[in-house]
Amino acid sequence: MTVSDSIFTTTASSQRLEPGSFNIQAEPWPKGTTSESIDTASTANKIIESFNEALGSKDLKALSSLFLHTGYWRDHLALSWTLRTIKGRDKILAFLNQNQDFPLKKVEIDSSSDFRKPQLTPFAPSGGSKGIGFFITFTTHHGSGRGMVRLVEDADDGEWKIWTFYTALDELNGHKEPLGANRPEGVKHGATPGRRNWADRRRDEEKFVDSEPDVLIIGAGQGGLTAAARLKMLNVPSLIIDKNDQIGDNWRKRYHQLVLHDPVWYDHMPYHEFPKFWPIYTPKDKLADWFESYAKLLELNVWMKSEIVSSSWDDETKQWTVVVRRVHVDGREETRTLKPKHVVLATGHSGKKYLPSIPGMGEFKGSLLCHSSEFPGAKETDGNSKKRAIVVGACNSSHDICQDYYEKGYQVTMVQRSSTCVVSAEASIKVNVGVLYSEFGPPVEDADVWLWGWPSEVFKAIHTDLCKVQIEHDAELLAGLSRAGFKVDKGVNDAGLFSKYIQRGGGYYIDVGTSKLIIDGKVGIKSGVEITEVTANGVRFSDGTELEADEIVFATGYENMRTQAGGILGEDVQRRVGDIWGWDEEGEIRTIWRESGHPGVWFHGGNLALSRYYSKVLALQIKARLEGLV
Repeated sequence: MTVSDSIFTTTASSQRLEPGSFNIQAEPWPKGTTSESIDTASTANKIIESFNEALGSKDLKALSSLFLHTGYWRDHLALSWTLRTIKGRDKILAFLNQNQDFPLKKVEIDSSSDFRKPQLTPFAPSGGSKGIGFFITFTTHHGSGRGMVRLVEDADDGEWKIWTFYTALDELNGHKEPLGANRPEGVKHGATPGRRNWADRRRDEEKFVDSEPDVLIIGAGQGGLTAAARLKMLNVPSLIIDKNDQIGDNWRKRYHQLVLHDPVWYDHMPYHEFPKFWPIYTPKDKLADWFESYAKLLELNVWMKSEIVSSSWDDETKQWTVVVRRVHVDGREETRTLKPKHVVLATGHSGKKYLPSIPGMGEFKGSLLCHSSEFPGAKETDGNSKKRAIVVGACNSSHDICQDYYEKGYQVTMVQRSSTCVVSAEASIKVNVGVLYSEFGPPVEDADVWLWGWPSEVFKAIHTDLCKVQIEHDAELLAGLSRAGFKVDKGVNDAGLFSKYIQRGGGYYIDVGTSKLIIDGKVGIKSGVEITEVTANGVRFSDGTELEADEIVFATGYENMRTQAGGILGEDVQRRVGDIWGWDEEGEIRTIWRESGHPGVWFHGGNLALSRYYSKVLALQIKARLEGLV
């Protein structure tokens, strides 16, 4: 079964990019091998031996010659203290020459498991490009790490060459994480006058009695918790503050029926994975309770009911002065001045809520007009009179809210202003996440190396291929939505859901039930129009039509994450930091998890999977600066 391209919208509005965003194009696949009888281990060993010989003789030109002319080196902190993707043999040589203070000492093939060892594998989901992929370990002047290498046959001379080379720093010299054989004893045996037990020591640590946090983290969601966990393992004193009452309230307080749309295997958190009995899709209140447990188990320092009163940065001392007002459990208020060296904004994927200013909003006489972040949940109707609701927006939150309204007996209409990338939950698991993150997939740390070892251009090509497979899988669903008047698209440059997530932070829906309601006419659709006015009893559209409503919810998304910096740390910080999300010219994601443009300010966020991987990238950069390595 195929789906006609005619049902997909490809207008500029559906493909719009964030201001200043660089649009990464999908890279064509290399030719690949047609042979099935390659000695993968011998081929990989030959490349790595030549690589190490060039390292030993410092012959960087010979090293770069091992790459395809269009090869990639993606480096996360191994060769510089930032995130880089270098494309092209000549640029790789220049990159190596510029970063000789970060010499690689040795690269080794990791054959410790079947998944890691060299194997012949298709790189394109369509199977059109095949080569050898394998994991590596390496040591550098500053530490050690892991990576991924992918080899293909050069179409020019038939020689095996490096297509993609990925190096990610995993450990700094002298700063091993206290895991496994390195775990602490936890106690000093013997009689010691004045000895204090764990609970006493832990209480003082959390309060920062006679001490200061080196890092202040704002936000106790997945971003803040994972950043604090990584810093804890690097022996960096950190403190999370959050204005909510309890850890997990950032999820607990959201709309009543919210359930994560990503599967549990994709969502594991560092150092403590979800247990085997955990449901595939996590309810928001269950996740909130997990966050509370996570903070306690990892002994993270968290102050709830806390907000920044004032902050200032000193360029000479390279230090913040931050005044924090905290309300204790007993209602007692405390104001504390802290002197952190770094501040991490972990306030979510996006910035301030975006609530459009529409004429007449103050005149609406219905019972509710709010942004989706404030939606309290639909109330049961009495069955005698049908309540009417309008939900503006057509992505995940809007769909969930419309489904909630339908279940409570409302007559609900979704207002779709531009097209949406729709993927069924089944296709999301089987196609987009696939075997990489699954019940029987590799360890999640290995899956992360495999995934993030792809340069963004190739990653986009993978998702372009996956999008075609997903569209075939969802053909009936997508055709039904089109017949119902709901506009669907294929994502930015036809690269599906993930490209929209990175580029825009929205514009998609993983279908968990609302699409069928739209197809069956149980949720109304008003598509391709703008609201020109909110009336006393509803809304008026740009096509002159009107729709009555008792409740209006604006699921209109959020502003860029950098807008949170202005509200929390001041307008000067917001002016100096760059726009967040989208790709830079090399294909790395902009501003987040790296130097922001303002010293001592970092951004961390995204879904659970992004927070898991990039929390280590962030923590290692901060630790390196605290140790004077940068």
